[in-house]
Amino acid sequence: MAYSVLLVEDHAELAATTGEFLELCGYIVDYASDGPTGLSLALNNSYDALILDIMLPGLNGYEICRKVRQEAESDIPVLMLTARDQLSDKLEGFDTGADDYLIKPFDFEELDARLKSIIKRHKGDFSSKTLKIHDLELDPKTMKVTRANQELKLSPTGLQILKMLMRRSPELVSREEIERELWGDLVPDSDVLRSHLYNLRKVIDKPFDFALLETVPSLGLKIVPPKNGDDQA
Repeated sequence: MAYSVLLVEDHAELAATTGEFLELCGYIVDYASDGPTGLSLALNNSYDALILDIMLPGLNGYEICRKVRQEAESDIPVLMLTARDQLSDKLEGFDTGADDYLIKPFDFEELDARLKSIIKRHKGDFSSKTLKIHDLELDPKTMKVTRANQELKLSPTGLQILKMLMRRSPELVSREEIERELWGDLVPDSDVLRSHLYNLRKVIDKPFDFALLETVPSLGLKIVPPKNGDDQA
């Protein structure tokens, strides 16, 4: 099956070589050299994934990703290409809804592998049974998440992590298991999972009176209902 991707990159030479490589791998590639054109293509066409550079004329990659997630309410997989490798930059990217990133310069083979990973994860089959832990619910058919009857907005990767933890609850899930589920053998640096978990906790726990996501130092994480007396709702 040929996957369709949109590449938004303003460096002409890098865009040309990246597009040629992806086409050789069997992808159908659309291209934009600036943010507004990239956003227009993303909103008006159907793609299996977006590849966004961060530094773009007109609109940067963060802004495109945010508009795709919030305004278009799309869960299309998004891979960021960036020369930035600071944790704050990664957090900002994941906070806008990005699924993964590659630091420039990168190997084309790794780009292909990461693209296939986020696309296949997004297209994965889901059980139809609603997952429920206390007042937190996830509907696998619609991927809608609510807590205390409030709808929560998560990135596709955040949804994948939450689904895994809720299905295994109250069992402890190691960080290695989560990384293997998300990225297979191509695990990025430790900041990536940490960033996703930070954003997940911020959405499902921070606005509420008690936390459901529990970290067990050096072991892993689990989603557990509150103990007696901890539920203030």
